[in-house]
Amino acid sequence: MRIRHLAVATTASALLAVTAGCGGTTSTAAESGDPVTPITVTVEGVGPISTDADLAKKLPADLRGRGTVTVATNAPYQPFIDFKQEGRTDEFKGLDYDLFLAASARLGIKATFTQQPFDGLVPGLQAAKYDAIAGGITDKKERQQVATFVDYSASGTGFLVSAGNPLGVKTVADLCGRTVAVQKASNQAKNLASYSKNSCAGNAVTVKEYPENPQAVQALIAGNAEVVAATKVNLVDTAGALAGKAELVADESAPNGWLASPNGFGFLKSKKDVAEAYRAAVQSLIDDGTYTKILTQWKQTPIAVKQATIDQAID
Repeated sequence: MRIRHLAVATTASALLAVTAGCGGTTSTAAESGDPVTPITVTVEGVGPISTDADLAKKLPADLRGRGTVTVATNAPYQPFIDFKQEGRTDEFKGLDYDLFLAASARLGIKATFTQQPFDGLVPGLQAAKYDAIAGGITDKKERQQVATFVDYSASGTGFLVSAGNPLGVKTVADLCGRTVAVQKASNQAKNLASYSKNSCAGNAVTVKEYPENPQAVQALIAGNAEVVAATKVNLVDTAGALAGKAELVADESAPNGWLASPNGFGFLKSKKDVAEAYRAAVQSLIDDGTYTKILTQWKQTPIAVKQATIDQAID
């Protein structure tokens, strides 16, 4: 997964023709006596997800009354978001799409996704053009100036080694003295250089940079590198495609990967009540197993978390 750099703007950007009706002031929460109209959505490969009336009452009254939450995204960015059909930009699929639809159904509202330029997602949210942003977005402290994030997964650096793991690599500490292939200018290149300097005590990591991750993987297969370091979510499929030739290290001390950062759904900072409602909805999906089914559907169980959280950025 490449790092998705979102611009943080101080002025509104005219990016979307649809008015989401989500102004910058915090809404009054729905009263417990307000009626809840239940809905059910069916997620392909997972099944039906229905409304929880108690959770639905956590939503602000105006949003509940509107019945629809608008979500800006930028596809394609597999496995989180993609176009359902090639040539159409108004129908989506992906992990984030399924999970957001499921969480919305649990809250009794529908979710409508719209394609936007990636660097316009945060400015558009800040300008109240839509209610939320989603699509493999990393929760970062800089972004929290504008948005509140519901963190639903975490992904850090994974390590790909030759089949059978002949070098016995278990954690990042085992990379000292090894030759590690990475994508040029990636977080892995920067973080491994820093780790080597601070933690390898004269037994440095030799970091070899390649233009793209596939070239780094090929260096491992060809014997020109001993380990590949890349975003773990990307290496899951790579390891599956290279069964018998390479495997992904299972680091019990860092199940989501080394220096794992949370991925989140972003809501306007002043709409923390909406964010908290979605956090509770995602947690309910975790608790009843629906979350695991969705991640399994997209082959992303390695990025699973046990608790849905708010604003847990590590940088």
